[in-house]
Amino acid sequence: MNFIPPINFGWVEEGLYRSGVPNELNFPFLEKLKLKKIIYLAPEDPTEHLELFVDDQDIQLINLGNSDAHQNPWTPISEETVISALKIILDPNNYPLHIMCGLGRHRTGTIVGCLRKLQRWNFTSIFEEYRRYAGNKVRLVNEQFIELFDVDLVGIPEKHPQWL
Repeated sequence: MNFIPPINFGWVEEGLYRSGVPNELNFPFLEKLKLKKIIYLAPEDPTEHLELFVDDQDIQLINLGNSDAHQNPWTPISEETVISALKIILDPNNYPLHIMCGLGRHRTGTIVGCLRKLQRWNFTSIFEEYRRYAGNKVRLVNEQFIELFDVDLVGIPEKHPQWL
């Protein structure tokens, strides 16, 4: 059996992963991660195959990508969505956890960038990671969002992942 990771798959922190939306060829790989939850950020509804996979694997799919503001792929992710995603990420009961959007570039990259800011990474490192996944499709509006994001809007729970 082949284990093929989804497009733009990456390890963010222990038990926290990122990628683009997987297809059926990626399911055996994802199965090995023993995921509890997936944060789904794509504006399109999840495919039937993905819904069947998460149901079969008893994974909770949290769809944060289907708000009206996200229907235009050029519209940056909302502050509300980022805060909601970070609250899920900061709860260790949700691990192993996977963050995904269409190609794992912009929405996922913005969430991870804001997480890195919360972790007190410097901007050079945050933007280098964002650009590594975005490739030649970097969106300056996403980098600006990360730079201006107010981490004080995110309450750090008493019980949070050790890496924070």
